[in-house]
Amino acid sequence: MSRHACDSLIFDMDGTLWDAVDSYCHVWDYTINETGLSRGPVTRDELVGLMGQPLERIVEVIVPDVEGKADFLRRLDANEDRLMPQLGGRLFPGVKETIEALSRDYRLFMVSNCSPNGLHNFMEWAGLTDCFTDSLSHGETGCGKDVNIRRLVDRYGLKQPLYVGDTQSDADVCRRAGVPIAWASYGFGRIERPDIVLDTFADLPSKIYKP
Repeated sequence: MSRHACDSLIFDMDGTLWDAVDSYCHVWDYTINETGLSRGPVTRDELVGLMGQPLERIVEVIVPDVEGKADFLRRLDANEDRLMPQLGGRLFPGVKETIEALSRDYRLFMVSNCSPNGLHNFMEWAGLTDCFTDSLSHGETGCGKDVNIRRLVDRYGLKQPLYVGDTQSDADVCRRAGVPIAWASYGFGRIERPDIVLDTFADLPSKIYKP
């Protein structure tokens, strides 16, 4: 079995480290009810199909006719920050132990299209804050994943980073950023021609080595 050399790991969140879709549905429903919009409950299938997209794009699909999209987004972000630390999600098998083990040998980062505090909320909820060197989200910077990946690469002088994600959009941004990708095949999507395939998260240490 061939192994991939890397000096650092950058992780996607949703569909890679955890499944929090049911909790996100609750946050969306709460925000929709709060703003008086007339639509039924947001379903798991709706959100799973949109995972990995910036929140602005998800708003356009879930509530396309909402007036004042910027205000709706602010409410959504505020409700997520308040509710998600309580609601949490389901870590995929092996995530906590594997992240803790990897952090002893590699610098770990996170890049996601989530809300401004989404990554910090996740790390605190999972008890993994101390394992990560840094993180960037679309909600924080307003930039796409490719830009945020390159920012971390340049900021920390990463020579051989590897991104771990679960959707084709993750693969596309990695190509633009010039970073290889490991596909979390247990997640929400598919990837064409990934550099590494992970059947479970716990497979990751056996697929990589430090150069």
